[in-house]
Amino acid sequence: MDLDSLLALVADNLGYTCSFAPDGGGTLTLEGPRTVVVRLAGLRAEARRRSREDWPMLVSEHLSHTLDAADEPLDACDLDQVRSLLRTRIQLDEDLGSSHVVGRHLTADLVEVLTIKYGATARPVRPEEVGCWPITAAQALDLALENVRQDERLSVTEDDLGGVAIRRLSGPTASAAAHLRRLADYLPVPSDGVLVALPDPATLIVHPVESIGVVRAIERLRLFAQREFDLGVGAGALSSQVYWWHDGRLRLIRSDLVNHDGQTRLVVAPPPEFARVLADLAVRSDGEGAAG
Repeated sequence: MDLDSLLALVADNLGYTCSFAPDGGGTLTLEGPRTVVVRLAGLRAEARRRSREDWPMLVSEHLSHTLDAADEPLDACDLDQVRSLLRTRIQLDEDLGSSHVVGRHLTADLVEVLTIKYGATARPVRPEEVGCWPITAAQALDLALENVRQDERLSVTEDDLGGVAIRRLSGPTASAAAHLRRLADYLPVPSDGVLVALPDPATLIVHPVESIGVVRAIERLRLFAQREFDLGVGAGALSSQVYWWHDGRLRLIRSDLVNHDGQTRLVVAPPPEFARVLADLAVRSDGEGAAG
């Protein structure tokens, strides 16, 4: 079955009749409980990227979403209308499930999702909506990041976790992680980068990677992130893990709390690049100790 036939079939199942525009199918008008015009350019582009087996679900989701979004104040398929409303939000990959969103992975477990912010609410942008725009998805994400930077400036507070200095960067929206790329605007960033915890999408907890004391900092940050994450469960908690921000990339420093014989200990599995940084810091620390 071709795409137009699927559109007509799904529209009928939703209780609508449909008519294609005489321009070759650029739009589709649904007539039923209400009258809604559906843009098809993005849908057709997305269909070309998918196997035909995916088309029924793609068409069903697109028409259902268009009907649900019919009361929104702006047309998300028109970039000129929504350009200033584009934002990003960080979500766990596992929380996205089978949802079709526009985004890119910051790490294997964290995804930067493109959203449209209407007032106090924001919703993910669907691929077929971006497919209507004269820019790529990557360009749309960069545009959204720039909107975030212009929209808000994070507050910075200093704290101490059992002898480990941290800085908490927080903002009024769920887009704080967008500021990672401009972290130097808020604090000095060492050549070896910083440790980062993201207990919720509006908060960054940061510690500089400057000495072998960073090993203790990982433990303190991990326990701190776990507590904040647990407090935020059900209210937008993001991650209880610790990450390494270096050279414009975010990497997970896998650390698990393991209970053994009534004792809780932290088992850390750093990525190879960070393990090399730790080895260099240890050598430097030994050299400074010998010199002293």
